[in-house]
Amino acid sequence: MYGFSAECGLKAVMKDVLGIPVDDPKEKEKYWKHMPVLWPMFRTFAQGHGGSGYLSQLPEENPFRDWSIGDRYAHRQHWKKASLAQHRHAARGVLDMVQTAKQDGQL
Repeated sequence: MYGFSAECGLKAVMKDVLGIPVDDPKEKEKYWKHMPVLWPMFRTFAQGHGGSGYLSQLPEENPFRDWSIGDRYAHRQHWKKASLAQHRHAARGVLDMVQTAKQDGQL
């Protein structure tokens, strides 16, 4: 669930803070992806749309590079503890970023 929560936070900031054009279906489709594809897309989008301050709260490398949407159905014996720790840490960074955006009056 760390991947889904981080995904929602990134998309909220992209839409409500950085101004992703969600009214244009082609543009929305281009950015409305799941992890692990969304992480580097968010970083690139944020750099080009005045979001560098938010990026400082996130790991530069993609902590979700080994994440799959199907992981939510996996039995915990198949979870890699190191990956889980990276996912948890990154999801926390996204939460902190969202809270910063709220404090800034952006969300």
